[in-house]
Amino acid sequence: MTGAGVAGAAVQVAAVGAGAPLLVGWMRQVRALLEGRIGSGVLQPYRDLRKLARKQSIVPEGSTVVFATAPAFIAATMLVVAATVPTVTVASPMDGVGDLFVVVGLLLIATVALILAALDTGTPFGGMGASRETTIAALVEPAILVAVFALSIRANSSNLAAIVTATAHRPGDVLTPAGALAFAALVVVIAAETGRLPIDNPATHLELTMVHEAMVLEYSGHRLALVEWGASMRLAVLVGLLANLYLPIGIAGAHAGAAGLVVGVGAIAAKTALLAGALAAGEVFVAKVRMFRVPELLAGSFLLGLLAVTAAYFIAPRGA
Repeated sequence: MTGAGVAGAAVQVAAVGAGAPLLVGWMRQVRALLEGRIGSGVLQPYRDLRKLARKQSIVPEGSTVVFATAPAFIAATMLVVAATVPTVTVASPMDGVGDLFVVVGLLLIATVALILAALDTGTPFGGMGASRETTIAALVEPAILVAVFALSIRANSSNLAAIVTATAHRPGDVLTPAGALAFAALVVVIAAETGRLPIDNPATHLELTMVHEAMVLEYSGHRLALVEWGASMRLAVLVGLLANLYLPIGIAGAHAGAAGLVVGVGAIAAKTALLAGALAAGEVFVAKVRMFRVPELLAGSFLLGLLAVTAAYFIAPRGA
């Protein structure tokens, strides 16, 4: 553990925690402009969180401590993920445990916490959303593992910082069929993990389609603010990870100083804005997949990940 590592982790947590709502607002604004609407502005998520934080939080009758503590647990877990995933710097006190499997496990723990909280309410909507989210999570987590594992083969490590560093030194490693297949799989995975189209529609409360919204219907006040903040951090972390796995330009090195961290923050902000804007633009032209088709789509992303792993072993990148 070094001073640079501690500072890097602190900057990552601050950047993700403070910037995640802005990323959500940016994606909403991109969609609004492409759909011919004015939009509410990129700062609207901050106003929503402030409004929710000032409201009283109602607890459903019969619910237990699971429902009451899940939002804080989810937010805390996502902050740990933000400190672990190399978004601003590859140096962090969490680097020793910054393994692909650890990060995926932390994401799954946060998902399970929300599922248990939804079931704890005993409402039909909560049970429905929890059932759907369980199905999606069971297919998404393996897809993440195989897709990123395909990129880890050339780095000879499943450590995310090592993968990003290897890509920075050898950019051609991702300009391969394996890299393209893994990228396609990760795009589908991010949509599923963050409740975006075509898997879920974050802007709807229609009973037949909602997944994430069904699980948080009973939340209000500051607890709902924590849940929404955690969801925005999940989006920011995954989009930032995807950006650095393929374009680690500007990320601070292991011995970078304050100037390097500032550059790292600016670089990840620009990359996530571009990638998130592209994802939001793509949502305008796709429709939500019917629920019974979602497992087929996620199974397809898992297959793309497996093909990426196979290609990574048998097709060498240029210059290798």
